[in-house]
Amino acid sequence: MEELKISIIDIIDGTVVDGPGFRLSIYCAGCSHGCPGCHNPQSWNIANGKPMTVAELLERVSSSPWNVTFSGGDPFFQAKAFAELAQLIKSRCGKTIWCYTGYTIESLINEADPDKLRLLQSVDVLVDGPFIDSLKDEDLQFRGSSNQRILDSAAIGEALQMR
Repeated sequence: MEELKISIIDIIDGTVVDGPGFRLSIYCAGCSHGCPGCHNPQSWNIANGKPMTVAELLERVSSSPWNVTFSGGDPFFQAKAFAELAQLIKSRCGKTIWCYTGYTIESLINEADPDKLRLLQSVDVLVDGPFIDSLKDEDLQFRGSSNQRILDSAAIGEALQMR
């Protein structure tokens, strides 16, 4: 069986804008939301990324002292591979994972895609919702527009139990 790969736009080690403290941020390619005003529209096309195996990404995460953020694009566009990576990070590295998505948690749960649910269950914090340019607020911490929510593991667990 061929190892899962993720199309990666960039990996930034030591960033402070994608969650609390210094973080290793993995920016993936592939997004179907097409939010007007998106700060990373080059990430929409999955072909704009470089394919990396889950093992290669796990090695990068393991060699970094920082916790991890999945961003994009949209990690849920490549949910199967990101779910595998997240589970390995949790079991082997013990690091926290923040994940940014243009989906709402409700839409992810209602879709009931097993890979998306597995990824959702594996993250510590979900920043959900599409970027809406008219709701842009530069004073918000760790999100671009006021409709986006920062949901911790307790809120994610509660939402999953209600499904």
